[in-house]
Amino acid sequence: MTSTVTPPVQKSGSGADQGGGDARRRRLPRLPDRVRQGGLPYLLLLPAVLLELLVHIVPMVIGIVMSFRELTQFYINNWGKAPWRAFDNYKIAVDFDAPLGEALLHSFYVTCVFTVITVGLSWLFGMAAAVMLQENFRGRGLLRGIFLTPYALPVYAAVITWAFMFQRDNGMINHVLHDQLGLTDEPSFWLIGDNSFIALVVVAVWKSWPFAFLMLMAGLQNIPRELYEAASIDGAGVWQQIRKITLPSLRPVNQVLVLVLFLWTFNDFNTPYVLFGDSAPEAADLISIHIYQSSFVTWNFGTGSAMSVLLLLFLLLVTAVYLVATSRGRKGSGAV
Repeated sequence: MTSTVTPPVQKSGSGADQGGGDARRRRLPRLPDRVRQGGLPYLLLLPAVLLELLVHIVPMVIGIVMSFRELTQFYINNWGKAPWRAFDNYKIAVDFDAPLGEALLHSFYVTCVFTVITVGLSWLFGMAAAVMLQENFRGRGLLRGIFLTPYALPVYAAVITWAFMFQRDNGMINHVLHDQLGLTDEPSFWLIGDNSFIALVVVAVWKSWPFAFLMLMAGLQNIPRELYEAASIDGAGVWQQIRKITLPSLRPVNQVLVLVLFLWTFNDFNTPYVLFGDSAPEAADLISIHIYQSSFVTWNFGTGSAMSVLLLLFLLLVTAVYLVATSRGRKGSGAV
């Protein structure tokens, strides 16, 4: 008679062992894993944040502190010992009855007129070029490259070239206008006197309009061609298509473009400085050059810093009002 041997039944592990295994499986990742998963993006942003602090934030804070001190050439070696003047520098800057305040007000007026003309012409030329180059034709790529050349050139090289062309005796501008076309009775002075404002606007528009062209050309690429085809079938002309389709579709692009051009133009220092030097003519006395003269020519850094802070506050106010107005316009158009 054979006996049946039953194999021993293996007992499952205890609850403690199972819990330990689950705990090991649910164990949190190690610290380096956490850094790689959650902290790596912030770690990569750290150099840019530090550079932004060193280049923009720290000098801005120092400039604000300087605006409350009587910082002149006598305290330049140790500006921390300069006397504290509270808001006296600001009172001097906004005292428009005094010569210093009157000169600042005139510079502010010149800058506003210069900014409006430059931004308007830059947008107009950029819009015209972008619309013209939307159609496919031979040589379109070459024209795009030529139009973008002023934006690609270094500012100093471009403005120095314009300064040579605006020379009275041997400049190309007078050679064309006076010698070849005979439009003037005698060669004009372009870098001094009232003509200096015209020269400044010409150089600024030449330098800025390719950026407007680039932005508007990119915006036009996103407009469906079917809209123009349907409008053409309905009998809409070119101007009606631009007014009813192009401009409304480019509204978000134009809102950003106008703001950027305004800030760049109002703060422009390189163009007038390279074109006229550190003493711009009265007709082209932009506020950036005026602040530079008040700070580094007369060695009154406290008053110059106060002017810079006032300019910063003005630009912040204009930017805030512009953003609020454009955001309300977008909401209103969306509701309609």
